[in-house]
Amino acid sequence: MYEIIEGFIEAIRLIVTLDPDVMAIAARSIVISLTATIIASLISLPLGAAINFGNFRGRKGLINLIQTLYSLPTVIVGLLIFLIISRAGPLGFLRLLFTPTAMIIAQTVLIIPIMTGLTISALSGVDPVIRDTLTSLGATRFQFLINIMKEARFAILAAVAVGFGRAISEVGAAILVGGNIAASSFMSSTRVLTTAISLETSMGNIPQSIALGIVLLIIALGVNLVISTLQQGRNP
Repeated sequence: MYEIIEGFIEAIRLIVTLDPDVMAIAARSIVISLTATIIASLISLPLGAAINFGNFRGRKGLINLIQTLYSLPTVIVGLLIFLIISRAGPLGFLRLLFTPTAMIIAQTVLIIPIMTGLTISALSGVDPVIRDTLTSLGATRFQFLINIMKEARFAILAAVAVGFGRAISEVGAAILVGGNIAASSFMSSTRVLTTAISLETSMGNIPQSIALGIVLLIIALGVNLVISTLQQGRNP
């Protein structure tokens, strides 16, 4: 018990003094996950809008599939990306394995179903009166989509925040395609918060792992506060 308390005290010291290793790992985690979230947003938002307002055969089945992929195991995503970008894979010539780029790709693939599904839910929740009003006013397809997305903007932003939270907290795919490599260059290293916590704990470096865990919890708390704020903005 004493060792645990001592670990927490040392962890707080590392955070308060802005330990370079802890801050570098935290910053790298945010950069990688934020990049993945931005890319996923550029794919998920238009895709979610197209599915929600589309009228095609198999639409309900596609939505059910997307919702099923919410719980897609991160290690499965990591394995698939690993097989594609490994030396023997179709994209092996790009030499992306064990790089931050590979981690961004894995996280992007992981959160696209979540963000797409939440976008569909956000758009379907817009008051039908608003849709009918836009149609009666002769809005073009583009104008219709823009205005509907403005109405659902708080829910959509919450979907983006959920995607970021999912990306920064995953560990399976990050280890498989990133390798948890420590390097001198900031963006050459693939050590992020989740993989570093796993490594430091296995090495018995409890204070470092606790410090990294606290930082991850702070980021997760920040994401939850953003989601809560957006939901309150949507439902004052």
